Amino acid sequence: MKDLSETKISDAKWIAYDIPGNIGWITYLVCLILCLKKGITFFSILSIVPMMLMLIGIIELISERIVKLDRVLTRKRLLRGFGALTLGGMIGVLTSLVGITTNAGGQLPVWMLGGSVLRALFAGLLYRGYHRQDENEVCR
Repeated sequence: MKDLSETKISDAKWIAYDIPGNIGWITYLVCLILCLKKGITFFSILSIVPMMLMLIGIIELISERIVKLDRVLTRKRLLRGFGALTLGGMIGVLTSLVGITTNAGGQLPVWMLGGSVLRALFAGLLYRGYHRQDENEVCR
């Protein structure tokens, strides 16, 4: 039997977590693009790393949604989806703080920090909502 995790989070709670999380990664992405348009700097290159993790998570979640796997996931898919989004948000917090402390990119790192916090928090809440299925449970 595959190592499966399932969430019992209600649709209302899922949407309440999903919307601010999506606002977070979109904010980060827009600010990253604006940062890169200003020029290639240490901060803009560093900021690509969390966005890559976020994109891996987004692509995974879209592929899960296409095959109707949004509530029961293998451990691998859970980590590649919500795990990558949460980690990307957490690393985004750190890179944004680097940008703020080094005064790189003007106000963009502040917005990126906000987006990263939203992404890490709400993807993390969805991630934590998944629990391993018992061996005796029947897969859906």
